[in-house]
Amino acid sequence: MTPQEQITQLRDELNRHNYNYYVLNSPTISDFEFDAKLRELQQLESAHPEFFDPNSPTQRVGSDLNAAFVQVAHRYPMLSLANTYSAGDVADWYERVSRSLGEPFEVICELKYDGTSISLIYENGTLQQAVTRGDGIRGDDVTANVRTIRSIPLQLHGDFPAQFEIRGEILMPWTVFERLNREREAQEEPLFANPRNAASGTLKMQNSAEVARRGLDAYLYYLLGEALPCDNHYDNLQQAASWGFKVSDAMKRCTSLQEVLAYINYWDSERKRLPVATDGMVLKVNSLRQQKNLGYTAKSPRWAIAYKFQAERACTRLNSVSYQVGRTGVITPVANLDPVQLSGTVVKRASLHNADIIAGLDLHIGDMVYVEKGGEIIPKITGVDVDARLLIGDKVGFTKTCPECGTPLVRDDDEAAHYCPNEDGCPPQIKGKMEHFVSRKAMNIDGLGEETIALLYDNGLLHNVADIYELRVPDMARLERLGAKSAHNIKNGIEASKQVPFARVLFALGIRYVGETVAKKLAGAFRSIDALAAATYDQLIAVPDIGESIAQSVLNYFAQDKHRQLIERLRAHGLQMETAADAQPTFTTLQGLSIVISGVFAHHSRDEYKAIIEQHGGKNAGSVSGATSFILAGDNMGPAKLEKARKLGVRIVDEEEFLQIIETKSYQQ
Repeated sequence: MTPQEQITQLRDELNRHNYNYYVLNSPTISDFEFDAKLRELQQLESAHPEFFDPNSPTQRVGSDLNAAFVQVAHRYPMLSLANTYSAGDVADWYERVSRSLGEPFEVICELKYDGTSISLIYENGTLQQAVTRGDGIRGDDVTANVRTIRSIPLQLHGDFPAQFEIRGEILMPWTVFERLNREREAQEEPLFANPRNAASGTLKMQNSAEVARRGLDAYLYYLLGEALPCDNHYDNLQQAASWGFKVSDAMKRCTSLQEVLAYINYWDSERKRLPVATDGMVLKVNSLRQQKNLGYTAKSPRWAIAYKFQAERACTRLNSVSYQVGRTGVITPVANLDPVQLSGTVVKRASLHNADIIAGLDLHIGDMVYVEKGGEIIPKITGVDVDARLLIGDKVGFTKTCPECGTPLVRDDDEAAHYCPNEDGCPPQIKGKMEHFVSRKAMNIDGLGEETIALLYDNGLLHNVADIYELRVPDMARLERLGAKSAHNIKNGIEASKQVPFARVLFALGIRYVGETVAKKLAGAFRSIDALAAATYDQLIAVPDIGESIAQSVLNYFAQDKHRQLIERLRAHGLQMETAADAQPTFTTLQGLSIVISGVFAHHSRDEYKAIIEQHGGKNAGSVSGATSFILAGDNMGPAKLEKARKLGVRIVDEEEFLQIIETKSYQQ
């Protein structure tokens, strides 16, 4: 057998096993056997690059290469569906369809998966392009990222049309969503609000290898093309399933309104058992001929409607209230509940946010409370069943002392939160500051996660962030769960962190209100830690987007000797305490200008243009406002931005004019 024949055979075999595992949930070989065959294929492809195929199973892992997304026009516009929230509205829609058609019709009921819409284009059985919904007329080409999703076939089998488009939903399963949020929480990164946001954000990442790691899923629900196999929606999807697509088996063909309403009632509760998020269902007229006759309104098809579930709510018992201490000392009350099923997960805890929320709910231990999740990260208590109060305990009152160190809590007049002021003696704050310091967007020190920091702290090796740079390999290696290899890796990560730029060092210090973006602005304005430490209140608030609270927090931080001493220790260990000379704006052509970028460009990517703007002293802004100096507009500029620019009288500068401004170093208002 020739190498090409071996490669082809292995690709076919692995594609079949991918289908069995990710679509049918019926694997026929072990993970070990699959990985062995995949490695064999990788070796053959590496030895014979002339047989490269972007749809090979080996390409599922993605790439570290970054590339800006290109906008692509949809051949068939991706319209929104009209939404309804009641059985009465569904009945009204059904009657309108019945009157318009004047003949019998079928309705296909489908679950409405809560993810991000995608359009997949296939030619001769291979995936050619994947495009997001965008504005419905144009979307982003995310083909490289979609190739990493194992439930989307790269190569079809069976009797399929030469060319067609299939649409569906990219999803993040609940288990993956929860794992990802645990990882983000450990890195002190903002948590995703729900699987939909997580899936959407993942699909638009510039690193397809990270997309592959996150484990997205997909369900396909609509087939389009000139030569479809059947004259109705249901049978077309059954054919698509036979070609290798993951199609929901929850679809139902209904011939009466009563059957439609029965479907809605069944899935209103049964959906809680699903491994992915749903927020309703879609009802579609089955016949393609009848769909065409019904037509479209300006925004949506008349032959389909979306029924949305109400936010899910459950009633359970409040057993106790505990209090958590964050790295900044903020105290968060948490309700501990009898376990209850809610939005696909078992809920045992719910956030109570602050003392005002507790007082407003008039909570008592033992109360039966209403909990809502609705796809959000942390469930919340929305009310109390006061009629169920028979034998209840004490009224819940907010704690007056820190649950960790016993220090009396403080509450500023203009804030809802209480916090512990004992930042240097409260263990969660001490460890939290170190966890923030080593996180990926700060110093990015590999090996120093939450558990390792706790281990080093408990053994007296760490007391503050400066101690990190004095850790010794022998001291770490003797600790249980570390060992010599891990200790050396940690030490290497610590040494590498000394090259982290000043803006990230400033963010890592954990100054209150100084997040990643604010740290960049302060580093850009003052250029060094010494200049920032010497800055006055007026100088601080003169920096764009730096308000009174941030300015006062920075002043308070540098007013304390212990913080200045900490900075000197970090400086002595070689951390970057000033912005590198080559990071300064090279020119001042765009000094003081706020510029919005929109559209697709011919000469440079959007990221390259952002760098050019900063290099010439300008500021990149994400949205159009009265403060916008001009919009750098490429092809297919966003219609919303264009309309807002016209209303506000904001100047539009095309790519050629912008490059002329940069070349001549001259901008005329």
